[in-house]
Amino acid sequence: NSRNGRCPVILRSGTSRVPPSGRGFLLRKPGLSLSIPNLITLGRILLVPVVVWAIASNSMWIAFVLFLVAGVSDGVDGFLAKRFDMTTELGAYLDPLADKALIVSIYIALGINGDIPRWLVILVVSRDILIVGGIMLSWLMGNPLKIKPLLVSKLNTVAQIVFACVVLGSLGLQYEVGMLKSALMGLVAITTLLSVAAYLAEWVRHMNSAAADQ
Repeated sequence: NSRNGRCPVILRSGTSRVPPSGRGFLLRKPGLSLSIPNLITLGRILLVPVVVWAIASNSMWIAFVLFLVAGVSDGVDGFLAKRFDMTTELGAYLDPLADKALIVSIYIALGINGDIPRWLVILVVSRDILIVGGIMLSWLMGNPLKIKPLLVSKLNTVAQIVFACVVLGSLGLQYEVGMLKSALMGLVAITTLLSVAAYLAEWVRHMNSAAADQ
C-alpha cells in the first residue's frame, strides 16, 4: 500500500515514487529514504575533497567560494526538510556527518598549510574523536548513549564555521583580519573545551545512572 492511498510509480531500479502532494518528493527503498534535502547533503559531502584540494593547491578563492556554497546548501536542505516535511532518519545522520566532515577536513588542511595553529586543529579534531569514542564505548558496554546537541556544542559549531570562513576569506581576498582572527580562534578554543566538558559530564551521568539501574 502506498502512503495516503496513492499508487506508486515503479521505477526501473525497483524504487517506488509517490506522486508529490505539496509535502515533498521522496525516493523510497526498503530501509532507505532519499529526499531532496538528503541529496543536497550528499552533494555537500562530495564538496569536501574539492575544498581540500583547493586549499592544498593554494587556491583559497576557490576554497572560500565552495565553503560558502556548502554553507548555503546546509541552510537550504534544513529549510526544505522542515518546510515540506521531508525529514528522514537518513538525513538525521547525514547532515551532522556532512558538517563535521567539511569542518574537520578544512581545519586539517589549513593546519597543514600553516594558516591556522596546529594546536587548534588537534583540539577541534580531538573533540570529535572523544565524542564518537564515548558513544561507541557506551554502545559496547550495553548502555547506548543518545547524543543530543547541547547549546554549547551548537555555539562551538557556529564558532568553528565562522572562524574557517574568515580565514578562507582573508586568504582568498587577501586582506588582513589579525584581531578578528585571534578573537575567533580564542572563541573556538574556549567553546571546544566547554563542549568536551559538557559531553563528558553527560556521558558520566548516563553511565552512572545505567549502572545504578542494574
